[in-house]
Amino acid sequence: MSIWWSVHLRREAASVPLARRLLLGAMDTAGVDPDISFDLSVALSEACANAVEHGGDEGAGEPPGAYRVTAYLDGERCRIEVADSGPGFPARRVVRPTAPPALTAENGRGLGLIEQLADHVQFGNGPGRGAVVSFDKILKWREGALLRAM
Repeated sequence: MSIWWSVHLRREAASVPLARRLLLGAMDTAGVDPDISFDLSVALSEACANAVEHGGDEGAGEPPGAYRVTAYLDGERCRIEVADSGPGFPARRVVRPTAPPALTAENGRGLGLIEQLADHVQFGNGPGRGAVVSFDKILKWREGALLRAM
């Protein structure tokens, strides 16, 4: 089974739970194990929150004040990409992860959390400008799920 969707969302806080619900609904329909669904939905929420906070105003082909979420459930893997039109990641973040934030820091834990929840994570900059966070995870299926990977 293969499911994919892509959506442009406004850079507003209300878009984060919307993206999360779209992903959870697709994974529930496909029969993905709830623990895997939860991990991916938290990682997606973190990536979307970063796009909302740091995503810039507009980019080539993007509506003003928007970012894009694309999700693929294909075979035994789910891949998610969140792209914005902001300034992008500093070169050091693209090359290797930075040191974790201090325990008292109020920000800066989201990208590390994505790295912990997903099997493979890539931080990059889009062509021109904008940050792209993509991550994937091997899927597990609910007991008795009707729709399984083929």
